[in-house]
Amino acid sequence: MSTETTASVSTHILDTSVGRPAASVVVSLSARGGGREPWVVLGRSATDTDGRCKDLPALPDGTTHVRLDFETEAYFHTHTQKRAEAQQDAPAPRDSGAFFPEVAITFAVTPGEHFHVPLLLNPFGYSVYRGS
Repeated sequence: MSTETTASVSTHILDTSVGRPAASVVVSLSARGGGREPWVVLGRSATDTDGRCKDLPALPDGTTHVRLDFETEAYFHTHTQKRAEAQQDAPAPRDSGAFFPEVAITFAVTPGEHFHVPLLLNPFGYSVYRGS
């Protein structure tokens, strides 16, 4: 009988401004084994057409804190341009195409548990929660 000693992490992104998943957003996963230890980047992935990262790397034993870094600038630049072309009354794109060019979410983990952390995103705000 084996017992799971490490935590696992998954995420997905919903663009709430259009009510659809956010595809092709690069996500980096970092971990550390305590509040004073340095962050170690474990890997990067990108969201699929359903807004999900299905290939984030496993967390090493002893991980206590995790950070997900979402690179939102390229996504918003591409999608703001498309929305502006589709709607005459759409707001003019900003220089970067994003008010939040990146979103970093840091959270504590418990060994043996799975942590699903969805990001609800729009051009001028975001929200996260622990999903299931």
